[in-house]
Amino acid sequence: MSAPVEFRPATAADVPSLHALWDEAFTDAHVTELHGRDPGSLPRTLLAVQAATVVAAVHYLPRRIRNAAGGIDLVGGVANVASRAESRGRGHVRRLLELAGAVMAADGCAWSLLFTGTPGVYLSSGYRPFTLRYPSGRPAAVPAPVPSGWTVHAPAAVDWAELAGMHAAFNAHRPLSTVRDAADWELRVPVWYAPPTRTLVARFRGQPAGYLVSRWTPGHVQVVEVAVRPDRPDALSVLFGAVARAAADHHVRRCTARLPADPAVVAALPALLTEPVTETDDTGMVRPVHATPGHVRAIVEAPGAFHWPADYL
Repeated sequence: MSAPVEFRPATAADVPSLHALWDEAFTDAHVTELHGRDPGSLPRTLLAVQAATVVAAVHYLPRRIRNAAGGIDLVGGVANVASRAESRGRGHVRRLLELAGAVMAADGCAWSLLFTGTPGVYLSSGYRPFTLRYPSGRPAAVPAPVPSGWTVHAPAAVDWAELAGMHAAFNAHRPLSTVRDAADWELRVPVWYAPPTRTLVARFRGQPAGYLVSRWTPGHVQVVEVAVRPDRPDALSVLFGAVARAAADHHVRRCTARLPADPAVVAALPALLTEPVTETDDTGMVRPVHATPGHVRAIVEAPGAFHWPADYL
């Protein structure tokens, strides 16, 4: 007879078995790194434990996310969902999602958010997918030169604190975007945007005016985040032009601009892309907790709604 399965929050004694599960399920080292550096992570990590071994896990992270009405919602971000191969198909993850939902409700979360490549796992738990759209195409054929008064450079060590205010202003009214705190800029952003991800900073007459984060692979560049000062929307064209020039220098033929349909972004896009087409990201899923379904739907369907990769869970 097999040992019974216990469903409960994680304790410090579970960490070695939990991390072994995640090392088996995920290739990215940041999963255990971020979890280990979150002081409140254990009570928000729900486990299925059998014979002192963690066989399945679901982690919940509280996040402050902008809604469609101009306010900010407390949201339960689901992450690090994993199950050992021999324990799959037994309903463990569904049970853990129920427990995580109860913790979110007690904590006052309005709704829950997750990103996944296997949406079918979550449909029976009440999660519904949504779609983000963004452009891609060939890099601009004739990249613009750097205008007078501007400089663009890739710092060896990014001063994220210097850029935080631009991000906050650029996304102040963007539904689905996360309101980052100091801990996010100190921990999560540097982890998600660590090298080989590249960050460019644009300065106008020596003052920071915008930044851009990109990822390069052979033949392809993906722009994954931008932000500019409200009084310097022209920084977008400067940054886009710098990416297009680098693409030309390295014979890169494909560019994905994983960016929102922001009017300033759209206006500057010719500096980055030629003949753009629309791509979709269907990995996001949401579920109401205290909010109504209509409230949640308005957020994910709002014009310009977007969730930046550094805010993934």
